[in-house]
Amino acid sequence: MQKLFDTAVQKLKYKVLREVARLAFEDRLDSGALLDIPAKIMPGPKPTMRCCIYKERAIIGERIKLAMGGNQENPNVVEVLDIACDECPVEGMRVSEACRGCISHQCVDVCPKGAISIVNHRSVIDQSKCVECGRCLNACPYNAIIQCVRPCENACHIKAIHMGEDKKAKIDNDKCISCGACVYKCPFGAIADKSYILDAIRLLKESENNTKYNVYAVVAPSIVSQFVQVRVEQVVSGLKQLGFFSVVEAALGADMVAYQEANELYEKGFLTSSCCPAFVTYVRKAFPNLAQHVSHNLSPMAQIAKHIKRLDPGCKIIFVGPCIAKKMEQKWETVSPYIDCVITFEELQALFDARDIDIASLPDEHLNNASYYGRIFARSGGLASAVEQALKEQGLYGLGDFSYKPVSCDGIRECRTALLKASKGVLQENFIEGMACESGCIGGAACLTHGPKNKLDVDKYGQLAKEKTMTDAISVYDFE
Repeated sequence: MQKLFDTAVQKLKYKVLREVARLAFEDRLDSGALLDIPAKIMPGPKPTMRCCIYKERAIIGERIKLAMGGNQENPNVVEVLDIACDECPVEGMRVSEACRGCISHQCVDVCPKGAISIVNHRSVIDQSKCVECGRCLNACPYNAIIQCVRPCENACHIKAIHMGEDKKAKIDNDKCISCGACVYKCPFGAIADKSYILDAIRLLKESENNTKYNVYAVVAPSIVSQFVQVRVEQVVSGLKQLGFFSVVEAALGADMVAYQEANELYEKGFLTSSCCPAFVTYVRKAFPNLAQHVSHNLSPMAQIAKHIKRLDPGCKIIFVGPCIAKKMEQKWETVSPYIDCVITFEELQALFDARDIDIASLPDEHLNNASYYGRIFARSGGLASAVEQALKEQGLYGLGDFSYKPVSCDGIRECRTALLKASKGVLQENFIEGMACESGCIGGAACLTHGPKNKLDVDKYGQLAKEKTMTDAISVYDFE
């Protein structure tokens, strides 16, 4: 049987979420029981991860704050736990044991700042002078100089993370797109996303078993790559046991969005997608001149939620997916009226276990349907394929002088390349599918596992849809 999480950091995060959720379900958050969680998770007396048991418990205390919503004064959903951020080496260029003490001293000659000297026949780098230009690294014939980059900085391809004066990681909120790449990549769990799991529990409890209002779970199509030890239909059954009135596929919203984006593209001639909130934020912050070209349509999450609230006024909607940036999107003025709370797959697992729900033992309950094309939004390239299909279904594909030329950007670096070309007027394509996470949503930062995902699994899941076209999916949708 496959393990639930692939890192100890994820498991630690999950344990905190589970214990906080358990207390919330039992109405014991104000009982002082929160203070018992650090010792429960880290019983001691010997430390298992840090220098001492007291520091381990102090870090758990900070994680509890994040599980309860985090720093309310910080608008970002991604935060740095300063107490946990103290183990990474801070030097940029370092001389390794491979240095042979050669007499050519090429590293010394190429350094523009005079930061390298020879001591006892070995190269030594003065970090106070080094500007990390990398010339010495390329000049060394033995590859003895290495560049040591913090995992969080290495993961952040938009350079929103830097080292502060206190040697701790700092996030530049003016650049950050809340994609969460740093959250997963930090090996000490010193960067984490705020949790709104208590909001989800409150919405479920105050519905009084859906008698005061109905609570819907909108699940991302990438769910097929999660909970691999059980069937998707069993996860749906588990959501019902948690107290949800109905479980709806965001993939149906994807059908709706693809239909609308196809029309918008045909009318405007050039468009970028609006489905990935991290990508949209990146365009707005890094390429503001292109913001006008972002599709005016809502994301699939918000689109289906808008539809649900039109049919069931007063209901509450919780989105469940692999995306940390969705927590930021929920705060947007255009989205907050439709989505009441966002939780991740990690947090959903914590909810199941806080209620002692064994989803592997549950019967199947099928998801409300969506088309094949809506479901493949979960992988890179799926959105572009769906827009092409929507153009065909609406008779717009190849109509008149219009031709469809998409570029599917797999990860934020490819997004940057396409946007740079577009900003300079040299992009050959007329539709940019932007996915901040590599592989698309199935590679989201808040996935349960982060190993290689087979995109074919997403396609197989899509082929199980009864409706093979978006037109059929949209027309037959029923909440009953």
